Amino acid sequence: MHKNFKNISFSDLIITENANYILVNKPPFIASLDDRVESKNLLSLAKEVNQEYQICHRLDKETSGIVVFAKNPDAYRNFAMQLENREVKKVYHAVINGLHRFDDFEADEPLHTTSTKSRVDFRTGKPAFTLISTLEVFKKHTLVKCFPVTGRMHQIRAHLAHHEAPIANDPAYGGQPPLLSELKRNYNHKKWEEETPMINRVALHSYQVAFKDLDGNVIEANAEYPKDFSVLIKLLRKFN
Repeated sequence: MHKNFKNISFSDLIITENANYILVNKPPFIASLDDRVESKNLLSLAKEVNQEYQICHRLDKETSGIVVFAKNPDAYRNFAMQLENREVKKVYHAVINGLHRFDDFEADEPLHTTSTKSRVDFRTGKPAFTLISTLEVFKKHTLVKCFPVTGRMHQIRAHLAHHEAPIANDPAYGGQPPLLSELKRNYNHKKWEEETPMINRVALHSYQVAFKDLDGNVIEANAEYPKDFSVLIKLLRKFN
């Protein structure tokens, strides 16, 4: 278990809740579901509060942001149906390598998925569709928002990489670590020490979710950036 999460409780993570759903802000480095390496995960934290709680979808271990929990079977089915019908709106924020001006750009390349990775494959891939828009351009990086209409594994990471805009510090998809030495003039770091990146994970955050409750009313919420993502943005702005 990551040292910061030893004493974490489920209630610490709650953004909002009602009779049917709980929306939490998942920190990076904690798994959504069972992890062979660590016993504690987001679902196990929820089960400590109530055994009935079910996780409605998952985020990669390194990815931070909103995760929806259902308090009862009806709520779980309701969310699952909307997910299947592509009626759940999920918006992610990512810091990508390079300068890019996306304006509701439609990435619609089919993806072939293995157990560990996805790649664009026009022959055997399944349909995948992501809308991408630029939020802010920095010196050598860009902050984008991504709306994955379909829900393929690593969809955002694979689509961005295909369009030569990989997420910062995502080596699996060609993303280079964001280094202060590349932005700050006269940056002085000890030659015998390896420079630490400005963020030590894939720079991806699940920022917003919107879906319908059992009564048809819309539930919508945003998740604040965790400290590491927030610090990265501040540094990129400072040395822009």
